[in-house]
Amino acid sequence: MAVTTEDLVKKAKECGYDKCGIIPVEQMAGYADSLDEREERLPETKEFYDKFRPFADPRAQYPWVESIIVCSFRYGRYDIPGGLDKHYAKAYLTDGRRNAASGCWKAGGRFDEYLEERGVRCASSRDFGLTALRWAAMKAGIGIIRKNNFFYTERGSWNHLEAFLIGEPLEYIETCAVRPCPDGCSLCVKACPTGALCAPYTMNPAACASALTTWSGWDLTTEPLRAKMGRWAYGCDVCQDVCPFNRGAWSGGEEFPGLSELAKHLPLTEIVEADYDTLKNIVQPAFWYIPADKVWRYKTNALNVMLNDYSPEYLPAIKKACSDEAEQVRKMAAWVLTKLKKREAGGTEAE
Repeated sequence: MAVTTEDLVKKAKECGYDKCGIIPVEQMAGYADSLDEREERLPETKEFYDKFRPFADPRAQYPWVESIIVCSFRYGRYDIPGGLDKHYAKAYLTDGRRNAASGCWKAGGRFDEYLEERGVRCASSRDFGLTALRWAAMKAGIGIIRKNNFFYTERGSWNHLEAFLIGEPLEYIETCAVRPCPDGCSLCVKACPTGALCAPYTMNPAACASALTTWSGWDLTTEPLRAKMGRWAYGCDVCQDVCPFNRGAWSGGEEFPGLSELAKHLPLTEIVEADYDTLKNIVQPAFWYIPADKVWRYKTNALNVMLNDYSPEYLPAIKKACSDEAEQVRKMAAWVLTKLKKREAGGTEAE
């Protein structure tokens, strides 16, 4: 055996991870039952969740896998400048998966190097992982999944998870000390702005504000939930922000690499008036769920927030956007102006 469980867990923490556990790959099989339960509760989600079924059997793609190392990195350590988290989810503002200067990226790189040096066969993917990260972390005992579907350690939900598939038959299950959600608590369900979190542990991804501002919701002028998306321009933190187990969990105190510079470009008016080189070269590398060939989407998202949370200071930017080089932005800006004129005239909007 190239390494022991104690070696791996100790090294993961030395590399910068907060917690680490190791599970036999067979423990992922139960994830398929979890998907079945989700689809039974919300049949309309079947097409979405079926895409994740390969996560229940990593050996289908990696036949040599024996165990899964799962680590957590707490991004709640970072400062969020200028109240940006009222428009942008904190996980995306501090996303280290493609930021080579970030602590998260460096932790993964160091651990990859260690495994290679010790001769441990390994596969990992920094973007999304090669298996169900929250399920694996729960099975490893480093935390629990709460009613809002997010993974929590003793220090709240502000954690990034990363998994390493390895060819060694190892196991290290931590003793989980995280208290479960109270039976009667439904704060996250009640607070969900779009109703996507329609019951505890039950999420309709197609209705989630995070999805509608990133990989779906491409035409907000026809999106039935666009008004309920409120002030969110990229992602949503409502169900985590209202959770009692997150009170005081965001400590701050550290600067996330590059965030201060990025923050200069994220006010709504800056986004709407930005040139496309800025969007492609500065904003998109950080907010990469929107592809580089569709960076106009940042502008339509911001225009939607301007309509939902209107202030007269937004009007010049909205008017300017009517001449934007992207047809989608011109269409959205003109539509927003029409809505605003109806409001001013005392009419009703068909939202």
